[in-house]
Amino acid sequence: MAGREGIAVVGTLLVDNLYEISAYPAEGELTKIRGVSLACGGLVPNNGIGLKKIAPTLPVFAVGKVGDDDAGKHALCVMQEAGVDVSAVTVSKTERTSFTDVMSVAGGQRTFFTYPGACATFGYEDIPWDRLTCEMLHLGYFLLLDKVDAGDGLAILKEAKARGMKTSIDLVSENSDRYTVVLPCLPYVDNLIINELEAGKLAGLAPTDENLDAIANKLLDLGVRERVIIHQPALGLCATRDGVVRLPSCKLPKGYVKGKTGAGDAFCSGALVAIARGAAPVEILTLAEAAAVASLTAADATSGILEAEELLKNIRKFSR
Repeated sequence: MAGREGIAVVGTLLVDNLYEISAYPAEGELTKIRGVSLACGGLVPNNGIGLKKIAPTLPVFAVGKVGDDDAGKHALCVMQEAGVDVSAVTVSKTERTSFTDVMSVAGGQRTFFTYPGACATFGYEDIPWDRLTCEMLHLGYFLLLDKVDAGDGLAILKEAKARGMKTSIDLVSENSDRYTVVLPCLPYVDNLIINELEAGKLAGLAPTDENLDAIANKLLDLGVRERVIIHQPALGLCATRDGVVRLPSCKLPKGYVKGKTGAGDAFCSGALVAIARGAAPVEILTLAEAAAVASLTAADATSGILEAEELLKNIRKFSR
């Protein structure tokens, strides 16, 4: 879009209350909480901060909904400190900020208790369209936002296209038949960036390695305008109407992975930066994987991510 630049990240915005415990108690029993921490979560913080770390000069706009409470203030502060423009975030006077309580045994199982809060009411009318002077809009997560799934997601994508923005979407992996709610949106999506399980559910095909090309091409046939990008542990794939490009994953040394939280969001952030720079499919997949690999070095979603040039330098150390 002439005269505009930057990416708006739109959708899920919450906080994670992280509780470290020694063991899960049986029903009626008590266990001590050994550590407490607070982190931002959801697509908006994960992708927003990831984008700014990969491309510090890229304008990034956060668009979501929080409550007028300490959790909401914390989320806004964290994003602002990372350089994300939060002026388009709606602050609700009636809803609490969405949150997830995460009970974690060190090195073992995690259990999640989530409160939908303000995210559940986020939709088309919460977006200050005239203030979004950006070239691209990334919306997610479908299947987690009630109003987005009920039709506001389609309205948001249509509005973005009418305003000349490139669009992309992200989903959550859900074992259900609700993926059909996403299908009407695909003709208004320029870049579909999802994992193999989500891609298979959307296309109605088993997400096996031998099916991935067919899955990607079917999603293009269903309306995706420019690219279908699929990530899975063994490879990344980028399909356009000119063909399919695959990039095998890096072989990481034992002990390299410190946490997998947000690796998919990091992959998406790397892909979006490369797309914004006009990169070819193999370059898109390379920067996307480089961001995901770097994110694995930290327990949270964004601390391990570096600038694009450092990410690419780092990934050259590994064989494929």
